Amino acid sequence: MEPVTLIVSALAAGALKGAGETATNAVKEAYLALKSAVAERFTGKPAAEVVLAEHEEDPETYDKALTKYVQQEELADDPRIIELAHRLMEVVDDAGARAGKYQVIVEGSQGVVIGDRNTQTNTFN
Repeated sequence: MEPVTLIVSALAAGALKGAGETATNAVKEAYLALKSAVAERFTGKPAAEVVLAEHEEDPETYDKALTKYVQQEELADDPRIIELAHRLMEVVDDAGARAGKYQVIVEGSQGVVIGDRNTQTNTFN
């Protein structure tokens, strides 16, 4: 999973699994750590702050907007945020994390699709 998608997906998973009384402390703590780190980077950017808050309540609706701000603020280049996102995905989806689902590195490639349920069409001339 590429870093921007990892961050947004982790925040969505944390919002969904970290809410309520059934969530484990590990999930709640990992979600709060990532959300706080992202919120810190969004400080002074009211639109980004609002999207982050709204994303917690309705991740599906606000995924695209949050992705835009994660890209604009270059959060994918922040090793601390990437590590926090990985940690959250580990506690939310332990089986996927153990299988390496969230640790993908692709360099020097073209036409690569990473993730679940993707469709790709290549045209070669």
